[in-house]
Amino acid sequence: MRFAATLSLLAGLLVLAGCMGDGETKTVTVRETVTETSASGTVPSEEPALVTLYFLRDGKVAPEVRGVVSRPDIAAVTIHQLFEGTESDLTTAISPETRLRRLTIDGGVATIELTPLTNRKALAQITYTLTQFETVKRVSFNGQRPVGRAAFEQQTPAIFVESPLPDEEVEPGFEASGTANTFEATFQYELRDADDKILTKDFETATSGTGTRGTFRFTVPYEVEAPQDGRLVVFEESAADGSRINEISIPLRLR
Repeated sequence: MRFAATLSLLAGLLVLAGCMGDGETKTVTVRETVTETSASGTVPSEEPALVTLYFLRDGKVAPEVRGVVSRPDIAAVTIHQLFEGTESDLTTAISPETRLRRLTIDGGVATIELTPLTNRKALAQITYTLTQFETVKRVSFNGQRPVGRAAFEQQTPAIFVESPLPDEEVEPGFEASGTANTFEATFQYELRDADDKILTKDFETATSGTGTRGTFRFTVPYEVEAPQDGRLVVFEESAADGSRINEISIPLRLR
């Protein structure tokens, strides 16, 4: 998901800069100057915004929404939040010993210096988190060749829903989007209500598949009598036996 500020969802999510204090065991400190530039040369300061942190579910990247104070160094603030760890049932491959030494953004490349240089799953988390920003297309770790999300196909779910995000409030006809790498580019979805009843379901097709990751975008119609919890389930049917594989369930609030 690309970066977007959604002020109406910030209640209860705003995380002040104090959350990066020295009292937490996983605190990450910046030892050198951290700078960030945008395509326009300016970044709004001290404005609340939602960002997405990418953790892991079953070894694959999975999003978690976090509220932060928007600052000129919002990318660095976001990475600090990523290093602090998840607030859900997701996991992380980023070691508590990992330290952010430097982060600069220029020409679409985020150059980040870490100590120690971490494992591939953790690099995938950091790359996905940084490339949500419009100013970042690729990431260079400790002077290595810049890479984008495509370099972490093995760490990406076969069906990766990037919108809506977990626990997001949606309304009838909401749009779901993301990427997929499935057999013949096809997969299915179901929207289930609070009683786990299927409200709607359908087949969908990504722009490519069978070894190549493509994009998808579809709308989800539904009707409910009152606001309630629900979930969007995406899955692929096995070509071998028709069983469900690569299933992902995203909790939502249905209006």
